[in-house]
Amino acid sequence: MSSSLFKLTTLCALAGVAMLGCTHSPTSSTHAEHQATVHAVSAQGVGKEMGTIKFKDSPAGLVINTHLSELPPGPHGFHIHEKGSCDPAEKDGKIGAAIAAGGHFNPNQASHHGTPLTGHLGDLPLLNVDAQGNAKVTLVAPRLKLADVQGLAIMVHAGGDNYADQPKPLGGGGDRIACGLIQ
Repeated sequence: MSSSLFKLTTLCALAGVAMLGCTHSPTSSTHAEHQATVHAVSAQGVGKEMGTIKFKDSPAGLVINTHLSELPPGPHGFHIHEKGSCDPAEKDGKIGAAIAAGGHFNPNQASHHGTPLTGHLGDLPLLNVDAQGNAKVTLVAPRLKLADVQGLAIMVHAGGDNYADQPKPLGGGGDRIACGLIQ
C-alpha cells in the first residue's frame, strides 16, 4: 500500500471514530437511568430479591430492561402502580400482597384497563418469563417518561393480561407476586 493511501485510510478511520464519538456522547450523557430492585411479595410482606429492572428515556418512550429470576414461567401482567410501596395492606377486609402500591398508575383517569397505547398509563406490555423462570427482556412504554414513574412501584402479577376488564377486572393478572420501587 502506498504511503499516501495509508495516510488517507488512517485519516478516514480516525474521522469516523471522532464522528461516532460525537454522535453518541451527548445521547448517553443526557439520558439518566434509574433502577428498581424487585422482591417477591406476599400478604406476609416483602420477601427475597428477584432481580432488577432498569428504566431509561428514549425517543420511543420509556425503555424497561428486566433482569429477573425465580418467577413462574409464562406471561405475566406487568404494570406501574400509583404509589411507591410494596408493603401488604388491607383491601376488602383481607390483607393482600403489595396492596399499599395502590392501583395502576392512571393520572389521566382512563376509564378502562387496556394496552400500553389505550389504557392506564401504567399498563405495560406483557412480561414473558422463560421456562427457567427468568425474564431478561427489553420493553417500551410509549406514553411514559422516567419523570412520570420515578418514586412509584412496578408490579408483576401471577397471571397474564388480556388488556381488558372482561372477563376479569384489570386484565385478569390476579395476585401481585413481585414488586419494586422505582428509584
